[in-house]
Amino acid sequence: MNFTKTITLVALAASLAACATTDKLAQVGQAPALTQIADPTTTAGYQPVRMPMPEPLADTYQPNSLYRTSAKGFFKDERAHRVGDILTVQVTINDNAQFNNQTQRARNSSNSAGMGGILGSAVNTAFASGTVPIDAENAVDFNSGLRDTGSGSVNRKETLTTSVAAVVTQVLPNGNLVIEGRQEVRVNFEVRDLIVAGIVRPSDIQANNTIPSTKIAEARISYGGRGQITDVQQSRYGQQVLDAILPF
Repeated sequence: MNFTKTITLVALAASLAACATTDKLAQVGQAPALTQIADPTTTAGYQPVRMPMPEPLADTYQPNSLYRTSAKGFFKDERAHRVGDILTVQVTINDNAQFNNQTQRARNSSNSAGMGGILGSAVNTAFASGTVPIDAENAVDFNSGLRDTGSGSVNRKETLTTSVAAVVTQVLPNGNLVIEGRQEVRVNFEVRDLIVAGIVRPSDIQANNTIPSTKIAEARISYGGRGQITDVQQSRYGQQVLDAILPF
């Protein structure tokens, strides 16, 4: 059964590799194609965001007043607040983590048992003529030891600073905005993709219609690439299949 599974996986990997090879051969000498601009809500797998919402608050007006309870300001606000509006996300990621753990354990134990008196003398006499004389007072002796040493360390540093324009794709019942933005930059034969998505509060949007990435709730930030350099950095399909199925 395992052999059949292995053959099936190898055949599937071979077919996928053949398709990928055909695509790569068709793109020889050409730069990677850019993705067509499309409505994010029409992409496959898109699901509207659902979050716990407070009770809706009806607008009320005071006599002889121009304000309403849900108003954000007296003058018209040019910041993004409706579906389709655009705002700029200032992505700043500066993560630095260092961990160094060491563990040492040691244990030694010793147990001995013997017989004395008349019984011990009888045992010594009985085995005195043997090849290996036995001392009844130290007939049984157990020694055991355990030593375990472990160490681990993590040294990670990630820095990313850039800006990307995002589109408001949904307005939640409490007024928070769901945003999503994607940016593609092609340099020679390499395409860099930047994707930003999440939920923001309108009050966190600055006067110049920008918002820092640290103010995005449920933030999803992806920065990667595709092209010749990325292909060289990836293992071949056959190596990836072997890494998945080999038990050693």
